[in-house]
Amino acid sequence: MVDKITVVGAGHVGATAAQGVALKELARQVVLIDILEGVPQGKGLDQWESAPIEGFDTRVIGTNDYADTAGSQIVIVTAGIARKPGMSRDDLLNTNAKIVRDVSENIRRHSPDAIIIMISNPLDVMAYVCKETTGFPRERVIGMAGVLDTARYRSFIALELDVSVEDIQALVLGGHGDTMVPLASYTTVSGIPLTQLLAQDRIDALVDRARKGGAEIVGLLKTGSAYYAPAAAAVQMAEAIVKDKKRILPCAAWLEGEYGMNGLFLGVPVKLGRNGLEQVLEVELTADERAALEKSAEAVRETMVALS
Repeated sequence: MVDKITVVGAGHVGATAAQGVALKELARQVVLIDILEGVPQGKGLDQWESAPIEGFDTRVIGTNDYADTAGSQIVIVTAGIARKPGMSRDDLLNTNAKIVRDVSENIRRHSPDAIIIMISNPLDVMAYVCKETTGFPRERVIGMAGVLDTARYRSFIALELDVSVEDIQALVLGGHGDTMVPLASYTTVSGIPLTQLLAQDRIDALVDRARKGGAEIVGLLKTGSAYYAPAAAAVQMAEAIVKDKKRILPCAAWLEGEYGMNGLFLGVPVKLGRNGLEQVLEVELTADERAALEKSAEAVRETMVALS
């Protein structure tokens, strides 16, 4: 347990993440902050009032003042506008970049030693904006995407095979978007390669659905985007850091030569522990997987160039 975890943004993702942190008692205090007056305060109070029923003692407060976030060990950033039907993650670029810059400046000022978990979209580029604004080392700015993308991929495989999600191991690398790279070669069901259980056309269909998983939910909701799974993914990352679990999870990391790439955030397997990102793991890729990863990296770079 740490002293304080802040969640920036009291919308669906942020409020759900704050609740997840409290339920797991990862911090003595969870601070939910938003620019809307009354919203974080109301949601924070509502969550705290659930504590006697849920059985947690983590204090949850809502605020509009970054002074209340001072000294946070972890900050989960969800602030920004959400996707609507017909919008890509990149459509959110410049609006959310301005928001993330402001958030990042406040984190740097009030919690200079924090580890930041970025959720705001387009995620890989927002992590870059945050790193550039704060000046934090790569160990302390990490994007959430890979955990979410892998969870979606695993959930679809579980539906296809009618098996427990717990028995499915998988990795999804690359940027958080339509160019993400699910690695079929590293996908197993209780150790059994997926290729022994499904025909290639079915695997291809599941990979395609995983790539479009966020858009599928946006299309169904019509007025917003996914929040339960994104929040759960961020909480899993926070838990790995707080408990120093040394989890190997696919996250958006700032690459410094790994996979032959430099100067961008991209989803890769990393070790998460008390110091944040403790190691980037390089795994062997097939020629097709490497080509797909390079294509995904190029899409991220193009979005970085589009920043105004």
